[in-house]
Amino acid sequence: MSDLQIIPYTPEQRSAVLDLTVAAWSPIFAKTRHEVPGFVYDAFYPNGWQVRQIEDVGALLDQSEVSVWLLLDGQHLLGFLGFQLHPEDQMGAIHIIAIAPDRQGQGLGKRLMQFAEAQIREAGMSMVMVETVGDAGHAPARAAYEASGYQRWPVARYFKNLR
Repeated sequence: MSDLQIIPYTPEQRSAVLDLTVAAWSPIFAKTRHEVPGFVYDAFYPNGWQVRQIEDVGALLDQSEVSVWLLLDGQHLLGFLGFQLHPEDQMGAIHIIAIAPDRQGQGLGKRLMQFAEAQIREAGMSMVMVETVGDAGHAPARAAYEASGYQRWPVARYFKNLR
C-alpha cells in the first residue's frame, strides 16, 4: 500500500469510476431491495438500480461545485469520494464514497474520509456531514461513520403510494 495516492478526478477516469460504482453498490442494493417498499424501489429504479446509479454518479462527476477525488494504488482505482462546500452553513457535505469490494474493510474509506475532512477544514468550514440510508445494506457505512466520530441526526422520510 505504499503506492497509494489521492488525486483529483479527471474525465479520463469516468468509465473506471462508474464501473467501480456498480461493483461497490451491488452488495448494498442486493440487501436494500428487500427492505424498501416495492412501489418506492420501482419508482426510483424503473430501469434497474445500476442504470440509475450510473446516471446519478455521472451527474455528480459533471458538477463543478463537487470536488471528486480518486484513491489509486499505482494506476489501479481503489475508491473515490466526492464532497461539496456549503459556506452558508460552515459545512462540507460528503456526497459519495465508494471502495472497490475486494478492498473494503482495509481502512481505505477512512483514509478518503480523513482526506476530505482535511480539505473541508482547510477551506474554513467548521463541520462535515455525510448521509446514508438506515437499511441493512448501508450498515457498514453507518458503523464506519460512527467509528470516525460522526454523530447521527435521525431523519424520518416517509413515502405513500398514490396508485
